Amino acid sequence: MDDKRVAVSAGGRAAAWLVHAFTATGAVLAFLAVMATLDERWVLALVWLLVALVVDGIDGSFARMARVKERAPRIDGDTLDLVIDYLTYVFVPTLFLWKAGLVPEPMIVPLGALIQLSALYHFARSDMKTKDNYFQGFPALWNLAAFYLYVTAAGPTTGAVAVVALAALTFAPIHFVHPFRVTDYGRWLPLTALVWALSTTALLWRGWSEEARAAVLGVSLVSAAALLAMGLLRSVRGPRPAAG
Repeated sequence: MDDKRVAVSAGGRAAAWLVHAFTATGAVLAFLAVMATLDERWVLALVWLLVALVVDGIDGSFARMARVKERAPRIDGDTLDLVIDYLTYVFVPTLFLWKAGLVPEPMIVPLGALIQLSALYHFARSDMKTKDNYFQGFPALWNLAAFYLYVTAAGPTTGAVAVVALAALTFAPIHFVHPFRVTDYGRWLPLTALVWALSTTALLWRGWSEEARAAVLGVSLVSAAALLAMGLLRSVRGPRPAAG
């Protein structure tokens, strides 16, 4: 009986450490994205950033299932997650915006500084997320900003305007949904997030006809708008009363 308990405990600890290792792959993905960016392999760089986004989206669920805070407490999963998020959501995308020419070259230093500083404010906030798991202000999704600026060929001027606007939204009293933690919308939220993820990833395939690509882009933008609307609705109505 005692041996069985020890074996289960050892297995639980191993599972918890594997979850930490899975989270840590985000740093490797960031490095791969940097290499691809420096080689001007733009699509590959975005693929690595999207894979990192998927890892970040699901590792929290794995962590809760494996009870990592109890079974592997020497590693602070929240700190590990924040470090990797800053790399994959902020620092590497800023490099991408610069090297891919998505912002004006003469403005890269002030715009890059604006991205870094506004993102640091977001990540350092003690109230970054509400109790009902909404992000407060633009949640430093510069990886997605870089993605859409690239796939739409928006141009450097539009890129500069987008950077300034999104940085300003970091400080705005509006909310953004976490697709796996917010429960207000039942299954509609994860389903909408799945549609967005599939259509957005599909935009990286070069084999679409012009018409098909426009349709896929439309699905991506509409589903993204739906996710944004869910957050804005929370800003307007406030938090729902606690059940019970």
